[in-house]
Amino acid sequence: MVRAAVLPAVGAPLEITDIELPEPGPGRVRIRLAAAGVCHSDLSLTDGTMRLPVPAVLGHEGAGTVLSVGEGVTHVAPGDGVVLNWAPSCGRCHHCRLGEVWLCASALTGAGGIHARTADGTDLHPGLNVAAFAEETVVAANCVLPVPDGIPLTDAALLGCAVLTGYGAVHHSAQVRAGETVVVFGVGGVGLAVLQSARIAGASKIIAVDVSPEKEELARAAGATDYLVSCATTAKEVRGLTDGQGADVAVECVGRAVTIRTAWESTRRGGRTTVVGIGGKDQQVTFNALELFHWGRTLSGCVYGNCDPVRDLPVLAEHVRAGRLDLGSLVTTRITLDGIPAAFDTMLAGRGGRALVVF
Repeated sequence: MVRAAVLPAVGAPLEITDIELPEPGPGRVRIRLAAAGVCHSDLSLTDGTMRLPVPAVLGHEGAGTVLSVGEGVTHVAPGDGVVLNWAPSCGRCHHCRLGEVWLCASALTGAGGIHARTADGTDLHPGLNVAAFAEETVVAANCVLPVPDGIPLTDAALLGCAVLTGYGAVHHSAQVRAGETVVVFGVGGVGLAVLQSARIAGASKIIAVDVSPEKEELARAAGATDYLVSCATTAKEVRGLTDGQGADVAVECVGRAVTIRTAWESTRRGGRTTVVGIGGKDQQVTFNALELFHWGRTLSGCVYGNCDPVRDLPVLAEHVRAGRLDLGSLVTTRITLDGIPAAFDTMLAGRGGRALVVF
């Protein structure tokens, strides 16, 4: 039996309880978690924005140590440090054959399986495949990647979602070029990773926008050259900071219709907006046909930073080792499993960066 954070039903309070894990069967790996990040996607599961089977063990951004492996697992062994990959690619579907592994049609099929059981025998699913909000987890072998050399396990947890997503949004989706101007909406864990990644890309001006004035210090430490508190005139203020033109690139990390629309309006004619935030079906964004023609802007979605973790983790690790990427600065609070419900409340209130569960 191990302790875990369980979502009993959509809209129900999270429960910290004991669960019974199976031993790893063929192609499976058992891991003792070192740390797990509290991500907005977990919150999106609790309120039904993202619909996956429940009851479920939540948590998808984590790292830990391999305890045991099932038959056929050869790329990791007991004692190895690993990063969890919540969206593994199958390598066979249409998107995988195109090289778009972040759009793999089978990436979340594991979430429908039976992961563990509660003490009373209730079956539990792995919320986003890896069930990282637990002292231990059992996952498919393709959900684990070796931790790159020189990266502490607790820091490595952030690589599994926030940093891959933020880095990929800048380098793969928006394709920010040296000298361009960038505006980032939302200074949570992913937003802070976007800011650092824009700095790494050589952006000449990096504007951070958030509803909270208290996040300015965090944003500037991550690379923001300017900070704006979100308001009705935000797009105008961004243009004022970019010679009246608007930013070359906007990255939206909130997932709200008004923020997406403002991000789009904050870019120059021909500018590019990448939407990272996960919004609900009720968040409708509207444009008229004439403005789409006139402004010539691009608006694109971004899944998992359009990243291939196998390719991108070594690149991120090199940035960390060279001092260009500071993983620890993304974390504003370290908690235990019992602190996850409060961390959800903090996230809903728009406070802080990443909360990290440390085991």
